[in-house]
Amino acid sequence: MSQPITLTLAQRAPRPLRWLGILLVLGLLSMPFLALLPASHPLAVPSWLLTLSGKILCYAIVAVALDLVWGYAGMLSLGHGIFFALGGYAMGMYLMRQAAGDGLPAFMSFLSWSELP
Repeated sequence: MSQPITLTLAQRAPRPLRWLGILLVLGLLSMPFLALLPASHPLAVPSWLLTLSGKILCYAIVAVALDLVWGYAGMLSLGHGIFFALGGYAMGMYLMRQAAGDGLPAFMSFLSWSELP
C-alpha cells in the first residue's frame, strides 16, 4: 500500500485576472485623489461614491479577517465583530461631537447635561 506522495502547489491566477486585480487596486487608490477635482471635471468622483466604497472596503476587511480565522484555524471568533462594533461606536461618538459645533449633541441634552465633559 505504498502510494506516491503528490504535492499540490498554489497556482498563479491567469493573466487577465491578475491585470483585473491590479487595475481594481489602482482604481481604488486613485478615488480619493479624483474626489478632490471640481465637480465639473469629467473624472470627478462624487462624495457619495467615495463613502460607499469606503463602507464596502471596511466590510471586506472584516470578511477577510473572519475568513482567515474561521477558515484556516477552524474556530469561530466573535472578537472580530466586537472590535468592529466598538470601532464604529467610537467613530459615531466622535462624529456626534464634531457635528455639534457650539451646541450640545442631542443625547447630552436628553440627559440634562449643560456642558461637554
